[in-house]
Amino acid sequence: MGNREDLLAGARRCLVEKGWARTTIRDITAAAGGVSMAAIGYHFGSREALLNAALIEAIDEWGTETGRTLSGYAEPGAGPAEQYEAMWERIIESFTAHRPLWIASLEALLQAEHYPELRQHLARGQREGRRGLAAILAGVEEDAVGDDMTRTLGAAQLALMSGVMTQWLLDPEQAPSAAQVVAGLRAIVAGTDPEAK
Repeated sequence: MGNREDLLAGARRCLVEKGWARTTIRDITAAAGGVSMAAIGYHFGSREALLNAALIEAIDEWGTETGRTLSGYAEPGAGPAEQYEAMWERIIESFTAHRPLWIASLEALLQAEHYPELRQHLARGQREGRRGLAAILAGVEEDAVGDDMTRTLGAAQLALMSGVMTQWLLDPEQAPSAAQVVAGLRAIVAGTDPEAK
């Protein structure tokens, strides 16, 4: 690897170990195997630009991992509610197995307020995520998902994932299980749809 790749790898390690705000230039260069501090300016312009590039890499990896986690969640012969609960079990498992990636996604949201390029990247990722989630839940190819389905089914699932993720990252002892998420959704539907009662 060259200096640029070493710096990105070092910054990724620092993001996992220390987070965005607590990572210093010295931390990054040490994690990059002693690459000079001047190399950060040469390749990225600033510590912030390097950390943002590393965050974008982490978020892209998170998106890929999430797609893998959700693909093929359906159990043969299971009904829709059981399939949905199985999907939630995989999602919740990933909160623990890939905790640094989920934390990086939250840090990226905070940094996006100050860095337009990062904000645009995250917004694009959210659009793709909503469409992908809608396709998975509807059992269709992404090309068949229209804007309405993306902004309803996909957006609602993404909002649920974000909320459940936050609970699992902050207080896993009290965070809902997959069965509780599904039961909660049933309760919401029953409370808002007179025909569901």
